[in-house]
Amino acid sequence: MCGIAGAVDLIGRRSFAPERILAMTRALAHRGPDDEHVHLEAGLALGVRRLAIIDVAGGRQPLANEDGRVWVAYEGELYNYPTLREQLLARGHVLRTRCDTEAWVHLYEDHGEAVFDQARGQFAVALWDAAQRSLLVGRDRVGIAPLFYAEAEGWLLWASEIKALLSSGLIDPQPDRKALDYFFNFYVLPIRRSCFKNVRSLPPGHFLKVRDGKVECRQYWDLEFPDAGQERRFARPEDAAQELESLLRQAVRARFLSERPVCCYLSGGVDSATILGLATMERGEPVPSFTIGLDRSGPTDERSRAAEAAALFGSPLTTVNMTAGDIAGAYVETVWAGEGPVLDTSAACMLRLAQAVRDHGYVVSLIGEGADEALAGYPWFKMDPLARLMGRHGYGLWRWLLLSRLAGGGAAHRPPFAATAGVRTSHQFPYEIMAQSRERLFARNMWKAVDGYSAYDDLALPAERMRRWHPLNQSLYLAYKVMLPGLLLAAKGDRPMHNASTEGRYPFLDEAVVAFCARLDPRLKVRRLTDKRVLRILGRKILAPSIANRHKTMFRAHMSSTFLGPNRPVWVDQVLSPEALKATGFFDVDGVRFAREVQLARPRRSFQRFVLDMGLIGVLGTQVWHHMYCGGGLADLPTWTAPRLDQRDMAGVISRSAYPSASPAAV
Repeated sequence: MCGIAGAVDLIGRRSFAPERILAMTRALAHRGPDDEHVHLEAGLALGVRRLAIIDVAGGRQPLANEDGRVWVAYEGELYNYPTLREQLLARGHVLRTRCDTEAWVHLYEDHGEAVFDQARGQFAVALWDAAQRSLLVGRDRVGIAPLFYAEAEGWLLWASEIKALLSSGLIDPQPDRKALDYFFNFYVLPIRRSCFKNVRSLPPGHFLKVRDGKVECRQYWDLEFPDAGQERRFARPEDAAQELESLLRQAVRARFLSERPVCCYLSGGVDSATILGLATMERGEPVPSFTIGLDRSGPTDERSRAAEAAALFGSPLTTVNMTAGDIAGAYVETVWAGEGPVLDTSAACMLRLAQAVRDHGYVVSLIGEGADEALAGYPWFKMDPLARLMGRHGYGLWRWLLLSRLAGGGAAHRPPFAATAGVRTSHQFPYEIMAQSRERLFARNMWKAVDGYSAYDDLALPAERMRRWHPLNQSLYLAYKVMLPGLLLAAKGDRPMHNASTEGRYPFLDEAVVAFCARLDPRLKVRRLTDKRVLRILGRKILAPSIANRHKTMFRAHMSSTFLGPNRPVWVDQVLSPEALKATGFFDVDGVRFAREVQLARPRRSFQRFVLDMGLIGVLGTQVWHHMYCGGGLADLPTWTAPRLDQRDMAGVISRSAYPSASPAAV
C-alpha cells in the first residue's frame, strides 16, 4: 500500500499551503519510499507517498480522469481490478495506466457514492469531484488500511497516519483520556477514536462525505450473520471444506497480483500453513516464508513448527530470532509506528519481521490473519457452551468470585453483565479481567475525566441485529470490530509492515471468504473443543496431520521479564517514576508502585500478577507514547518531530488544477 494525506476547505476556497501538505506526505515517507506527489487546487490538497507494486512505472498519484474533474489519492489494492478493468473498458472508459488506482475515478463517474460497493480489497481512498466540489474519503470493509481525520481552522484533514495530521501544524497533540480508557478496557486501540483528542479514526466499512462545508460519516458495509437456526448446513463437513478451499484459492490467487516479490508469513499453525500451501499450489513452485523465533525464556517459540510447515512445501524459510533484549530495543519504535500504547509486545517482533522481509528484497507478504475471527479460533470462543450450561446466575457468581480476587477487587467501574449491545459475548469476561487493573492503576483525575463514559458504548454495536444471531456469531462479530482492527491489523499489521515499507495481504479477509464463513453452521466452526473445524478438515487434505490438528497457540512475546525484570532498560524506570506519572496524570503513583511490588513478589503464574503485568505494560506504553508525541520530558528517549522542508523539497512534486480558483492567501 501507500500513504495518503489531504485537506479540504469547509468554509470557502482557500489555498492550502504547499509546505503543509508536503510536510504531511513527508511524514509518511516510510509508507511510500518510491514516489511522492501532491495535487493542489482552490480549497483542496491531495498528497500521496507511493509504495509501487502494480504498474510500477506508470502509476503515479494523485490521478485524474480524462477531463480533470475527478481526482483520486489512494492506498491499497483492488483485488477485483482485472474484472473491473474489463467492465470499465466495455462501458467506454479510457484507461491510460495498468494501475488499479485509475479504476477509482471511473467507478466514481459510474456509481457516485456507491463506488465503495464496487471495490473488493484493502484500501483508504479520497475522491474529489471538482465540478460538484464534493469529497468522499473511504476505508475498506474490515479495516486493513488505516485512515484518520480531524477538523482544524475550517479544514478537514485526513491521512493514513496521525503523524501526518500533526505535521500540518494545525493539530495540537493532546491526549484523549476516553481513548486511553478504551485501551485499558480492551487493550487494543479504538476504531472510532484515536489516542489524540479531536483526531478520529474512520471506522472500517465507512466513508466521509464532504459537501457545502458539512462532513457526514456514513456506513456502506457491515458484517451480517444469519438469524440463529438459519445458518448454512452441509450434508458432509468435507463439502464445506471443499468450498472454503475454492474461495481461499481464489483469494490467494488475487493477492499474487504484484510486480514486486511476494512471500508468506509463517507460524506453523493451521492458518498460515494453509495459506503457504495454497500459495505454493497457485504458483507451482515454492514460496519463500518468514517466521519469528523467541529464545527459550519466551512464552512461545514457533521455530520448529514453522520449519515443519516450510519443509512440507519446500519453502525457503528465514527465521528472525528475538531475545528479550531485542524486544525491548524494538518496543519504542513500535509505539512510534503505532501512534498509541502497545500492550502486545509481540508487535515488536512483527516490526523486526517486516524489516527482515524488506531486507531480503520482498515487498508483499501473504498473512494468515483473520481465520480466528472467521472460524472461532480463540480459546474464549469455547466458553459460550460453558456459559449457557451454567446459566446467567451460575456464571454471574463465578464471575463475581474471580474478579473480586483480582487487582483492586473493586466493582465500581465494572461493566454490566451483558454490556455488549445487551448480550454477553465470550469476549467480555477476558476483557473484564484485563480491565480490572484500572482499579489499581488509574489516577483519581483519570477517573474524573472518563466519568460517564463507557468503552462498550463507544463500540456502537447493532443491538437488535445481534440478538437474532447465534451466541457464537455474536462473539465473532465483536472480534471483527475490536481485536482485529484495533490490534491485529494495526499494531501487529499495517504499522510494523509499513514502517519497513512492506505490504501485508490477507486471504482470510477476502470479502467472499468472510461472507462464506459468516453463513456457516456454528458447528462447522466450533464443535466440542475443536475450533476452526472446517479449516482443520481442509488442512487434513493439504497439510500434515500434526499441523492440521495443532491446537491454537496465541503468539506472545516476553512481557514482564522484558520491561519489569532486573535487566530492564533504563527508560522503564524513568517513565514509571513518580515524577513522570504525576506529569502525565493518568496513573496513580501508589498503584503503580504496588503493581511493581506484586510483579516482584508473586509467583509468575499468579493470576493477580498476570493482570497487573498487563496493566503495567499498558502504563509503560502509554507513558512512552505521551513522551514521544505529547511533549517529551519523561525519559531519555527520542520524541517525534514534524519533517522540515525547504523550497528544494517542492520541486517536481506539485501539480495544480486548471480549474479556476478564487483563492485567498494560503493557510
